[in-house]
Amino acid sequence: MAIKLNKEESLFRNELLFTVDAKAVNIDNTLVNLFMLLKHNGIRPKQRARSGGNTFIEIPTLKKVFAKLEEDGAVTGFKENPEATELWIRSNLVNMVFRGNIDKEKISSLRPIHLECYRVRNAANTRDYNTADQVYLMLGMNPTVKEDLKNFLMEGWDQTTNKINVSNGLDVDSLGLLHIIKNVKPGFFESNSNLNQIYPVLQKQAELFCDDVRRLLVYKRLIPRNVLIDYLKTVTSFHLSLYIQKLIYLLPKMIKSGKIDILDDWNIVLDATDNYESKVAKIAADDAESLTNKIYDYIKSTFQVNAALRRLKLDKNNSDNLNKAFKILKEKPADFEIYFETQWDNLYSTLEEEDKILIQDMVRYEDTYFDRYIETILKTRGTYQYRFNNQLIDNLSQKNNERGFMAQGRSRKHPKRFVLGTRLLETLVQILVLESKENQFNTRTLSIEELIQNIRDRYGLVINGLNEKRFEDADLQTHLAFKENVEAFKKKLRQIGFYNDLSDAYILQRIRPRYELNAQ
Repeated sequence: MAIKLNKEESLFRNELLFTVDAKAVNIDNTLVNLFMLLKHNGIRPKQRARSGGNTFIEIPTLKKVFAKLEEDGAVTGFKENPEATELWIRSNLVNMVFRGNIDKEKISSLRPIHLECYRVRNAANTRDYNTADQVYLMLGMNPTVKEDLKNFLMEGWDQTTNKINVSNGLDVDSLGLLHIIKNVKPGFFESNSNLNQIYPVLQKQAELFCDDVRRLLVYKRLIPRNVLIDYLKTVTSFHLSLYIQKLIYLLPKMIKSGKIDILDDWNIVLDATDNYESKVAKIAADDAESLTNKIYDYIKSTFQVNAALRRLKLDKNNSDNLNKAFKILKEKPADFEIYFETQWDNLYSTLEEEDKILIQDMVRYEDTYFDRYIETILKTRGTYQYRFNNQLIDNLSQKNNERGFMAQGRSRKHPKRFVLGTRLLETLVQILVLESKENQFNTRTLSIEELIQNIRDRYGLVINGLNEKRFEDADLQTHLAFKENVEAFKKKLRQIGFYNDLSDAYILQRIRPRYELNAQ
């Protein structure tokens, strides 16, 4: 059955809700494009055409750049160590698609370790599917943090003279990257951006992301630059995943209530045991299944908002329009149904006779023309969006990666579940051992209980669920599951060097900061 939708009807992405296209996302590409947006205030400049026939950047191209730099006296040792230089370029300076596959591997961009890295990229291999736009909008909730991040990423480059400035003791990888791009022009501008007119629908979540970035930047003179950027990458992917998961949970409730400001009671249980057969694994898998089951309602809600905006003849470039869409969906005016009767008739009239019978059967339980119209769009586009939104969540959650909080086994016996990667845990601990007093940060020690509670209160991630309302009538097996989970959590903290309980004295069994700060 072929249902002909026009371009507006079939379009799912709504920048007012979530800017991202549901595709396979690479977080490095997100950062490269984010740096471009930060540099140009929300505008994506187009790449300038390079002289010569082949404009695609390859390893030999970069080797020629270093050969020329050596001729000019900017670097030394390239000719004597060509193999070592190529290895350094491949492992430290560039991102690649199909890395390791000699026939297929290609450079996507320079690694996102400096704000100017976007200047050298193969755009076709650096698509971020608008994830950078979402991060940029989230950072916009705190302009000071956005500017501080931009200044940190720009270190070593003088924007006035467009020359390298090594007074800040830049690391060798960033220095090598700057030598590559110093003669590359940044691009040209084609149009203005609407990003600065939009604010995130989940404002508190965006503010939390800004606060996490702000806390990480406190370490910029203590932690090696490449380590800190890795933390930023981890926390960016983490918050994008939290954002879409919360939106999936909350958007249908927003439409039902007719407003954006509703209670955020979202939470999930994490399995810290790294064992598919653990007692807590079943609880974490149930939460992951619950998320998957809610995706369909989220897709339906998004199509409802899109339809309401079309009814109101409002664009997706102003967040005030979103409130109007929620209101009309809650308090449908008298002519609301008339408009969608016309839309439904237009769709229905394009069908063959036997298809009309099928579609009538599909919508027989829908009472209004609006519901029939939305259901028809869902039948056409819902399966596609469901599949790719699942994939998007997996990518943003860094599934089966130590930087993430989702895992899935190869067997059906081991379904998708929420976990806690050690690199993600390390990043979160670095954030949570900081406390702010009078706008200044100090490090502090934490007990295991305090850390677990802080992770729950701040991010909605449950490690010990015995205080949760939904587990208040838990059986013995659930109690044992969370006890096992807490012990596994302690073990992870020992592995990353934050926790030592060799002493029997309880007061000494605390999470200790790796880097000490005093009122910085």
